[in-house]
Amino acid sequence: MDISSFFCPTRLYMGVGAHRKIGDLVRQYACERMFIAIDAALLDSEFDIGIRRLLADAGVQVATYSDIEPDPSAHTVAKAFEACQAHGATMLLAVGGGSTMDVAKAVGILATNGGRIHDYEGIEKFSTPPLPLIAIPTTAGTGSEVSGSCVITDTEKNLKMSIRHAALNPAAVAILDPLALRTVPAHVAAHSGLDAFVHAFESFISRQANLVTDAINIQAIELIAANIRPFVANRENLAAGLNMLCGSALAGITFGQTGLGNVHCMARFVGAFFHLSHGLSNALCLPHVARFNLAADPAKFARIAAAMDRPTRGLPQMDAAHAALEAIEALCRDLGIPQRLRDVGVTADRFDEMAGLCTQANYNRWNPRHTSTADFRNLFEQAY
Repeated sequence: MDISSFFCPTRLYMGVGAHRKIGDLVRQYACERMFIAIDAALLDSEFDIGIRRLLADAGVQVATYSDIEPDPSAHTVAKAFEACQAHGATMLLAVGGGSTMDVAKAVGILATNGGRIHDYEGIEKFSTPPLPLIAIPTTAGTGSEVSGSCVITDTEKNLKMSIRHAALNPAAVAILDPLALRTVPAHVAAHSGLDAFVHAFESFISRQANLVTDAINIQAIELIAANIRPFVANRENLAAGLNMLCGSALAGITFGQTGLGNVHCMARFVGAFFHLSHGLSNALCLPHVARFNLAADPAKFARIAAAMDRPTRGLPQMDAAHAALEAIEALCRDLGIPQRLRDVGVTADRFDEMAGLCTQANYNRWNPRHTSTADFRNLFEQAY
């Protein structure tokens, strides 16, 4: 039998008002100068002002960087790193979504390892621990606060670079506070929430899954499926927000250890070629890939259906598995996800190229059903 492993290097604080721990945390790290990467939409918000007050009370001098675009570029990382160096920061704080956290993680790598962020594309290409990072996610989606990867765009090659290190790349501390979610727009909440769902879903059915990741992922699926609708409907629903943050973090802990599958593989190139958000790209591909993968592991699909509150007791396994597909389609429909790639400007002339790139990316290491280039081409057509 294969030997599996599991670990999580990030300490989590979760609950309404959990961000107030930040004063104690910087004292524990003896931090005097901190570099803050923050989503521009949060600058001077009530939440931002509260964090700055806590840091000032702890005697910490801060430098702030907010010029961070979606799918951040290596150029943005270089500018942020320059600002961090100029401040002489010994610790990082990220307040934002996946893009903001990824920039902070990349800055932390450069601060202790030097070079360009391009030097670290791939798996475990750096060995010196980055600057310690406190991450406060303001979307419930990417799980970047606990994942071992950060994704930075190489604008010269029009490709996304994945910098991965399961032990050294997660934040030292993640603060899951639903007060940080209250200003997120509804469509962002929906797209990022479905990104979190796909993390849990694909990690659960991954060929590299194990008993521990299964237990974590099925809980993540339950939390997200039960709370994403009320959370998108009202971001002031703090209970739903906290459950979404926890579900997202649980999936973020696991997917770096199990790998993901065809949804993320296809969405990677949909997003890069047509400049769609990562969450929306995932949501558009999800129902079609789920239907394709069902035959590889109907038992797990039956468990997913139960976790999504579909009545499965007494059903034959295949009927229960198909209930998962119905639940996924209903979830996307209820959250207003367009039904077709063509509805968001995707054109079919790139499908051959995208299918070939999907094959080269080799997600067959993790996806439960072997997928050929022709299969990827058909999946793009079905989603179109």
